Amino acid sequence: MTAGAELDVTADMGPRLKSVRLPAGPDGAVHEVRFVRFGRPGARPKVYLQAGLHADEFPGMLALRRLMEILDARAERGAIKGEIVIAAAANPIGLAQRESETVVGRMLLGTRRNFNRDVPDLAALAAPSLDGELSDDPVANVETIRAAMRDALDRLAPNDAVEAMQIALLREACDSDVALDVHADNDALLHLYATPWCWPMLADLAAEIDARAVLLCEDSGSSPFDEACTKPWRALATAFPEATIPMACASGTIELRSSNDVSEKAAHRDARALERYLMRVGAVEGEPGGLPSLLCQPTALEAMQQVRATVEGVIVYRLQLGDRVRPGDVIGEIVPPFGTPQPILAETEGVLFARHNQPWAWPGKVIAKVAGSVPLAGRSGDLLSP
Repeated sequence: MTAGAELDVTADMGPRLKSVRLPAGPDGAVHEVRFVRFGRPGARPKVYLQAGLHADEFPGMLALRRLMEILDARAERGAIKGEIVIAAAANPIGLAQRESETVVGRMLLGTRRNFNRDVPDLAALAAPSLDGELSDDPVANVETIRAAMRDALDRLAPNDAVEAMQIALLREACDSDVALDVHADNDALLHLYATPWCWPMLADLAAEIDARAVLLCEDSGSSPFDEACTKPWRALATAFPEATIPMACASGTIELRSSNDVSEKAAHRDARALERYLMRVGAVEGEPGGLPSLLCQPTALEAMQQVRATVEGVIVYRLQLGDRVRPGDVIGEIVPPFGTPQPILAETEGVLFARHNQPWAWPGKVIAKVAGSVPLAGRSGDLLSP
């Protein structure tokens, strides 16, 4: 990302709205990423929320639209105390990819390039300008680092539209106190991904959204957006041990159940849960009420079993989402067009929290996920689904 297409000038559309025009994509089309801002720029805490980075995961887009409507009403009453920035449809490139009447929004067509992988490394970008600029004052260091991150992103020349989009999103998120990337799985219970050091700031979020699994990992191996927001603080603290550098951004990925499971009732419930969390972190004035009980305890991402098919055939699940399993339990079976059905076995004790929504398997396909508590042999490197 040091040379290539320039990111077009950002168009400001008043104090609340901002549109960033991206370079033309492979098909020649030009798209814009749009942000809505609530509260005064620079107010703290700053919370950044986005949905649709995987553009074929739809529940988050509606939930954030409903949240914006709630925040509009709050703003009219002067109840926005921090700064809140929302990109409710973060990936216009993916939304424009359509095949056979279907949005194909997880990867760039023709390349298998995942939109939520290989996000720029803010620590590497900002570190050169921080040498000699940091001290034992954590507050001053946070401001210095945030300014260095913004400056580094402003200087970064994207090679293509996807990189330009990642830079535009990261530019709004990099100086936030909380950054939430809202996704959805194929067929799943609501769950949350985060780094261990973010968990204290995100525990209330997990309780508010009724998360049924929380998966923690220091490095998933593929630089998704949420890790790109929080890992730089850890990396810079290691790179500059003489300075006092706190964890200044808590970020996580919310998986709002199933990718096509969209309803007004669920969107309203999700938006209200996010509103209460915004109250708890002080971005919105109000009384959130009693904190719901956590429905699960966090477990290591290395302990999550990605149940993979070994043969080709129709998947017949025997267990439902939320069922607990033990090693050797039969989750279901794969029935080939000819030959003997093959059982799908659990390899760990935990909760079955996700399944694939297309019931056709082939060797290597991830067809289910189990949140276990004991790290599994071989679970290293790239720990997320392709």
